[in-house]
Amino acid sequence: MLVLITYDVSTVSPTGQRRLRQVAKACQNYGQRVQNSVFECILDNTQFTILKLQLLSIIDEKQDSLRFYRLGNNYKSKIEHIGIKESLDMEGPLIL
Repeated sequence: MLVLITYDVSTVSPTGQRRLRQVAKACQNYGQRVQNSVFECILDNTQFTILKLQLLSIIDEKQDSLRFYRLGNNYKSKIEHIGIKESLDMEGPLIL
């Protein structure tokens, strides 16, 4: 399933800046950044649970926020992209 993850991490302190980097790194391990603080991740239920728990252990719920949008398996018809920085098809072939 495609999960869109968005986050807003308070960066007014050095610990907030560290949390921001940790959240981004965790998301990069599972998907691709499509905008600042927005990731598209193709996950199964187990991966989603693991990533969600990892992110919850990083953020400070009194200062930061996370949003998870589960777009399901038929997500391609639900996404429209306009402009630069077209995202990669994460389920397509990867040619190096």
